[in-house]
Amino acid sequence: MKITVITVCRNAAATIRDCLESVAAQTHDDVEHWVIDGASTDGTAEHLAEWRDELGFRFVSERDAGLYDAMNKGIERATGDVIGFLNADDFYATDTVLAEVAVALADPGIAGCYADLRYVKQDDPGRVVREWRAGEFEPGAFFRGWMPPHPTFYARREAYEQWGGFDTQYRFGADWELLFRFFEVAKLPVVHVPRWWVTMRLGGETNRSVRNMLANHRECLRAFRKHGYRAGWAFPFQKYAHRLRQFRWRR
Repeated sequence: MKITVITVCRNAAATIRDCLESVAAQTHDDVEHWVIDGASTDGTAEHLAEWRDELGFRFVSERDAGLYDAMNKGIERATGDVIGFLNADDFYATDTVLAEVAVALADPGIAGCYADLRYVKQDDPGRVVREWRAGEFEPGAFFRGWMPPHPTFYARREAYEQWGGFDTQYRFGADWELLFRFFEVAKLPVVHVPRWWVTMRLGGETNRSVRNMLANHRECLRAFRKHGYRAGWAFPFQKYAHRLRQFRWRR
């Protein structure tokens, strides 16, 4: 099973080496790693050119129309049987993550898989501050505020070919809309692997301000309407209550 990992970045010189090394260290023996750089100005592209032979990835550096446009560029270039994403600020929890993805998708009847994620401090990646235990998916879960951690999600390439990539009309919630489309609309068969797969540094754009969080919520409601559904009045409360249950804070 060939697995394509896509990393999207812009001005990530301070953190991307950790990401690249964690992919290169994976024990799975058939990995394609694409790095899609958005014309960085901080030396990221120069580092990528310097490190690509050492760490075995491919990259392109050019202007794009934003995060999700760059992710779609990665999907277009992917030649793997399975596609997943690893952010430039993030790294794998262990060297066996992609081997575990291959085991989870060994059954051809399973279209996708996902696992659990830990958040760490931006300036101290050894300090875990939040834990996201995804749990098993049940039909209708998105309407009750649930979603899996997108950085742990892997799907067969055919899922993207049939159901499409990221809708770039969404600035903050295109990953949520894609997962909603795959899980609830397409009803693709997915499995949860109760393992820590990704370590993520805090500091994502969506959670950077209350305004961004509200914009993300509005985009979730738009996604329901796009697919012919309506969210119940309790959806926003369930969404944030679910988040409080899923995230484990540590001192």
